[in-house]
Amino acid sequence: MGQLTSYLLVFFGGGLGATLRHLINVTCARCIGIAFPWGTFIINITGSTVMGLIAGYLAFKGEASQPWRLFLMTGILGGYTTFSAFSLDTALLYERGELGLAVLYVAGSVALSIMGLFAGLAIVRHLT
Repeated sequence: MGQLTSYLLVFFGGGLGATLRHLINVTCARCIGIAFPWGTFIINITGSTVMGLIAGYLAFKGEASQPWRLFLMTGILGGYTTFSAFSLDTALLYERGELGLAVLYVAGSVALSIMGLFAGLAIVRHLT
C-alpha cells in the first residue's frame, strides 16, 4: 500500500467520522437540549466502545489489513472522537501493568488539555 493511499483512507474515514459526530451533536441538541453536552458525552462513550470492540477483535480473533485499520480506527474513529484513542492508550498502559503511567496519562491529559483550552481563551481575550 502506498503512502498516498494511506492518507486517502484516513482522509475519507475521518470525513465520515466527523460527519457522524456532527449529526449526533445536532440531533442531541434538538432532541435533548443543550443544558448538558449530551452529544459529546454519547460520542465519547460510543467511540470508545467501538474502539474496544475493534481492538479486541484484532487482538484476540484475527488480523485486519493495515488499510482497514487506517480507515476504521484512525480515520472514522479519529474523526468521530479522539477520546477513543485516548481510552485505548490508557487501556494499553494498564494492560501492560503500567498503572502509574496510565494514571499520569489520564490525569495529565485531562488537566493539561483543560488548562490549554483556558490558556487559549486567555490569549485570545488578551489580544482582542
